[in-house]
Amino acid sequence: MQLTTRTISVQKNIALVAHDHCKQYLLKWAEDNKNKLAKHTLYATGTTGNLIQRVTEMPVHSMLSGPMGGDQQIGSMISEGKIDVLIFFWDPLNAVPHDPDVKALLRLATVWNIPVATNRATADLLINSGLFEDEIEIAIPDYDKYLAERLK
Repeated sequence: MQLTTRTISVQKNIALVAHDHCKQYLLKWAEDNKNKLAKHTLYATGTTGNLIQRVTEMPVHSMLSGPMGGDQQIGSMISEGKIDVLIFFWDPLNAVPHDPDVKALLRLATVWNIPVATNRATADLLINSGLFEDEIEIAIPDYDKYLAERLK
């Protein structure tokens, strides 16, 4: 597939997602990074978003709960270029009923080449990177050319 570029602006759209066993870790991370996160627009799956908003007093656009379709809503926003960064504290040791949705979400983040952190160490490196506060260009699939080639 051919690639094109997309610009991620200085003010980023950040999706925050956490499995039940990891919600407290994400809440702590969000609280610790409140000053940096406050400069950006936050989105989250339902329960996680409500908890983050309550703990940090920052506005969060909450989707449905993950098992009820929130993971898919975030994935859709990624494919539409509306999410720039995914912070997803997932629990690799406990299977969840919506594992296919989780896999699809991570796959879409990879396809659309957005930065992803799946644990505290990576989230810390990402948010403390000099690039986090900059406008950056990322390579993404050129979907229009892909469609044009498929329709020949």
